[in-house]
Amino acid sequence: MKSVFVLAVLCCSVFFGSAQDAPAKLSLKESVDIALKNNITVKQSGLLADADQVDWQQAKANVLPDLNANWNFGWNQGRNIDPATNGYINQQLSSSGLGLSSNVILFAGLQLHNSIKQTALAYQASKKDYDQAKNALTLNVLLTYLQILNNEDVLAISKSQIEVTRKQVERLQIMVREGAVGQYQLTDLQAQLSSDEITIVNSYNNLQTSKLTLSQLMNVPYNKDLQLDRSEFQEPAGVYEGTALEVYQQALQDFAQVQASNLRVQSFEKAVKVARGAYYPTLSFGANLGSRYSSADLRGIPGSSFATKTGQYIDINNVQYDVFRTDQNMTFTKIDYGKQIETNLGTFYGFQLQIPLFNNLRVRNQVKLSKIGLQSAELDNQNIKLVLRQNIDQAHLNMEGTFARFKALQEQVRNLEISFAAAEIRFNNGVINPAEYLLVKTNLDRANINLVTSMYEYHLRTKVLDYYRARLVW
Repeated sequence: MKSVFVLAVLCCSVFFGSAQDAPAKLSLKESVDIALKNNITVKQSGLLADADQVDWQQAKANVLPDLNANWNFGWNQGRNIDPATNGYINQQLSSSGLGLSSNVILFAGLQLHNSIKQTALAYQASKKDYDQAKNALTLNVLLTYLQILNNEDVLAISKSQIEVTRKQVERLQIMVREGAVGQYQLTDLQAQLSSDEITIVNSYNNLQTSKLTLSQLMNVPYNKDLQLDRSEFQEPAGVYEGTALEVYQQALQDFAQVQASNLRVQSFEKAVKVARGAYYPTLSFGANLGSRYSSADLRGIPGSSFATKTGQYIDINNVQYDVFRTDQNMTFTKIDYGKQIETNLGTFYGFQLQIPLFNNLRVRNQVKLSKIGLQSAELDNQNIKLVLRQNIDQAHLNMEGTFARFKALQEQVRNLEISFAAAEIRFNNGVINPAEYLLVKTNLDRANINLVTSMYEYHLRTKVLDYYRARLVW
């Protein structure tokens, strides 16, 4: 049995060239790393997680006070209100205002608190989706990697088979020339040689197709001379450890898709609480600082004083005396911008309570929609676990069947090797005809290929189970 695999490896080495001439062999870890780095679907999944992280950060920032500044400057013509006096004037003026305001929500039915929890859970779920995308890609790379190794071994076995057939053809050609055997016996072997050549062509094409698939998964240019490190995959020593139930129980704890689904259900539970929070009043505290400027705002500068008759008089001893008032000359000048801003500075701060009485049933319907979203997430969660259990049961059954087939093929190859050795001796001695010899050889060739294929298929089945147990870590 071991000689078959040694022969396969040696033939692969001859086919692909010496180690000095060939490019460095690509390990499984390197293949996975390249695929994870270049795969667009994985990158998109990572960006979705980044977006949910931003939502979470914004939810946390929503509890902080806001702070806004404003400034304006404009011109008025015709009848307008003077910002300085609030009286009507009919002249051209320029005006300006500036302010600083802040507001913070003190209570809103715990909407902000629950929103933080909701977005945090959604972000964690997205990260698990990202892990699931990487795990799925890793599994695909692994399966393709195994397919390449399998096709390499099948090609190697096919090359060894054709060498055996070619030697027999050469031997019979000599015997035909000497008249020891008939031409028909040589024709049968030559037909088998042609069949073996077709098998090699098909095996080579299958190998290159699997290499192309791996290149596409890694998102790198196709290289027909790609060589892989096969040291990680040897002949299996025993059956996979762990029952289907054990694999499923571990998957419920560690499988990224299940974790993401669980977190998404929790996120929708918080979304329901966020929607219900809109039933409660909102209490906020706000403050602002502001000032204004007007070109119509003038400052009077007192000048000289003078007396002016008022038109009134007083009577003293039947003598009338005029009453005078003292007036003062005033000079008016414009007040500069900075001075007005400083002088007119004012502040405001206070609480605001907003009580929802009727909002066109928006809150009620939003609560209903959030509950529907929760129910949908719960059904998705149940379905994921149901499908997961079915897939694990099938994968474990396939693994057991493949291992049993592998052990049976080992025994078959051992028996056919003995049978072929005897048939070759009998054929060389003319005891059996080419048809009988080719039947034994074909059976051995088919069994060798089936054995190699079943070995890699078993590795594939075990890696699928490892995938469900979240063991594909590189």
